[in-house]
Amino acid sequence: VEESAVSLWNWTVTKHTAAVISDEQRAKLRFVACRLICLCEGSDPPEGTIRRQILMSMKTGKGWIDIGKAGLADGFLENAVSSIEKLYAKLQKGSEGEADIQVHRADVEKSLFKVLSYQAESAVAQGDFQKAVMCVQRCKDMLMKLPKETCYLSILCYNFGVETYEWKRYEQSSFWLSQSYDIGKMDAKYSVGKEMQAKVLRLLATTYFEWDCSLYLDKALKAISLANQENLHPAGFFLKVKILLKSGASDEDIKSALAEFTHLEMSLDFCLNTAKLLLEHGRESVGFDFLKSVPERFESSPDLGKITLLHIEFLLQNKRELLAKQKIEEVIIGHYTGKQLLPEALNQLHIILWDRAAKHYEEKSYSEALHWYNYSVSFYTPGQIDQNLAKLQRNMASCYLHLKQVDKAKEAVKQAERCDPNSIFTKFSVYKIAVLENDTEKAMEAVIEMGKLAEKPSEHEDKLRVDKSTGSNLLSLAAQIALENDQQIVAIKALEYLSEHLQDCRQLFTSLKCLVRLMLSKIMAENAEKRWVSLKNRFLLVDMLFKLCNKLAESFTEEKFTGDMRILEAHWFRKVAWNLAVQFKDSPEKMRDFFVLSFKLSQFCPSDKAVLIAQKTCLLMAAAVDLEMGRQRVTPSEQTELFSQALQHLQTCKEIWKVLKLTGDFAKDPTDTLLLLYEFEARSKLNDPTLHNLMESVWEQPQIEIKTLEIIASLAMEPPARYPVLCKKALKSALNLHRKQAVIDAVKFSKCLHSLINISLPTGLTDLGTCVLQEVWDYFEDALSVVSSTDAYPEMEILWLMTRAWNTGIFQYTVGKYKEAEQWCGLGMRFLNHLGSLKKTYE
Repeated sequence: VEESAVSLWNWTVTKHTAAVISDEQRAKLRFVACRLICLCEGSDPPEGTIRRQILMSMKTGKGWIDIGKAGLADGFLENAVSSIEKLYAKLQKGSEGEADIQVHRADVEKSLFKVLSYQAESAVAQGDFQKAVMCVQRCKDMLMKLPKETCYLSILCYNFGVETYEWKRYEQSSFWLSQSYDIGKMDAKYSVGKEMQAKVLRLLATTYFEWDCSLYLDKALKAISLANQENLHPAGFFLKVKILLKSGASDEDIKSALAEFTHLEMSLDFCLNTAKLLLEHGRESVGFDFLKSVPERFESSPDLGKITLLHIEFLLQNKRELLAKQKIEEVIIGHYTGKQLLPEALNQLHIILWDRAAKHYEEKSYSEALHWYNYSVSFYTPGQIDQNLAKLQRNMASCYLHLKQVDKAKEAVKQAERCDPNSIFTKFSVYKIAVLENDTEKAMEAVIEMGKLAEKPSEHEDKLRVDKSTGSNLLSLAAQIALENDQQIVAIKALEYLSEHLQDCRQLFTSLKCLVRLMLSKIMAENAEKRWVSLKNRFLLVDMLFKLCNKLAESFTEEKFTGDMRILEAHWFRKVAWNLAVQFKDSPEKMRDFFVLSFKLSQFCPSDKAVLIAQKTCLLMAAAVDLEMGRQRVTPSEQTELFSQALQHLQTCKEIWKVLKLTGDFAKDPTDTLLLLYEFEARSKLNDPTLHNLMESVWEQPQIEIKTLEIIASLAMEPPARYPVLCKKALKSALNLHRKQAVIDAVKFSKCLHSLINISLPTGLTDLGTCVLQEVWDYFEDALSVVSSTDAYPEMEILWLMTRAWNTGIFQYTVGKYKEAEQWCGLGMRFLNHLGSLKKTYE
């Protein structure tokens, strides 16, 4: 077992060195090997076995610490201490004198020192401060005999200080750093060196500073002073100045601190950061003096422009604009006399100038803003093409417009177009001027270009992302400017593009409402037909948007576009669509389209009674218009399309009507009748085979009205429909209902009978069957019965009945049916007696 454990250990060392296994895998394999070795321990193991156990326990414990599992290390480190004690006892037994004992003790103490240091590491990792202090103190006590370990222990304490500082355990950190510094001083020969000692002290000063500067200020100052005495370093210089500033030291004390480092080599950036620190803490006198001294130290540096920039920045921050302007003018002169700033510094200066100009612009000091923009322009050469210059010219144009200097604004925009003609921002500047000058044509061109550019996001050199949101914002602003300047046509075009690009639903519906209102005001003006198409498209877009909103309902928060907001918008648009449908009473197609749109939009509203009634009415009106247009179209394919469309509307309407009837009493509502008549007309003109099935249910209805039956009869024979059987059946049913009336309406009865005789006895036919003639004879007898009982029967109808009966007799005579001829002619003569003023004429 021992041999296997040793082989495993050695294999682990080899594979880790070759990077075959990871640190964690090594720790686990060491763990197994170490456990196996411990199992082999007898009652009196030899010295070699004990030494092996010490080594393996130490390294296994250290391995767990290194991979962040310090808790697993403690048992192995304790085993190592126990084994060290066994080894010391065994060595003492075999010692021959005091000299041997001292040698063995030194040997054992080296191992114990190492184990104690590992135990300290484990304790710190686990947050056991007291145990770590105890272990380090024991190590510290052993340094007199192990002076070479001074450097190791000092660095170990420094590392503890760093860890606890990062965990913001400032009290523990200050302890460990103090220990590190003290241990480092214990033996000059084996010290960590002045640089390391200074580093320890700087971190100690920082710890006191961040822990509680007001309470530990003196300790922080003492630590940083000691650090600077040990080894002068820019970081120590900077930290001392920082602490002095925090302590509220006088300008003289700070100047003295700065003087201590005059001979120290520091980078330009470091000097600038120091100056910035002084100025940020309100030490203008000291800060500017220090800043003035910096150029002398870096006369040959190409980065001298950074000093000037910092000077300008702080002059502006301290509201010394006049001095800042002088400095900027000096830089401009230098730019043209061979003292140009480096590109990076020049870009930074442009940013400063633009920020200052923007500040004045926000304060409405447009002349002053132009002053600062002109400084920026000074660094560009005539004819230079640069997208930043285009942006600069656009900003200047905005200032000129506010100052009512339109010509100068136009010139600035012209320069912007030269530098960046394909920018949506440039087009927007062109647009603003065109609107202000009432140049509708140019404004329309500009807004069309803006709309096209908004569709194609592009990346500019200045990293300004022109995305859909930017395009939408500019188009929204364009519409607003046009409205403010009473340019409604331009505003409509801007809103049309805007409605195509807006991402925010709430903004989009607002823009669409505005667009619809504008279009309504212009709908009857010139190009009204084209505008109507656009208006219809807007409503179709609204319908699409509502569907999209319903799909994405869960992704919209209350602040953006809630369900209640969608309902309010839907009501607004459905009502407008309804009003438009009514307005277009002279244009059936437009009327139908807007009724359908109103219905679609109403589907996004709660299905209460009012909405259901509106939906039913929209669909009935749409079906009625389709049927009317179908009657007037001559193309069969057009007729088929319109009648099929009407049928679709009616099917949807029937479903809504079923639900609606459950909400109240609709006994006097004509919807059932209209649905029946519209469906009959559509199916009959489509030659629908299900028409007879539909009518079977109609004949069974007890409450059907006479007028409804008469209309069905009429529709059954209206081209392209031709259903004589259905027509006769409807007229018969109507006639029966007439007979059942308490007082027969002779006029209505006469018309119904007239139609029934016409359909049953076609004009010009002579070869009629006996059954048909008998059926028609009965109708004439019915007529005589009514004519005999009232004086209200229309005389012209009596004349028509007489004539039809007489002519039928004549037709029978011509085919040799003399008996039938005599009967029919006699029937006609019976009507003669009921004629009034016309009787003598026909006698």
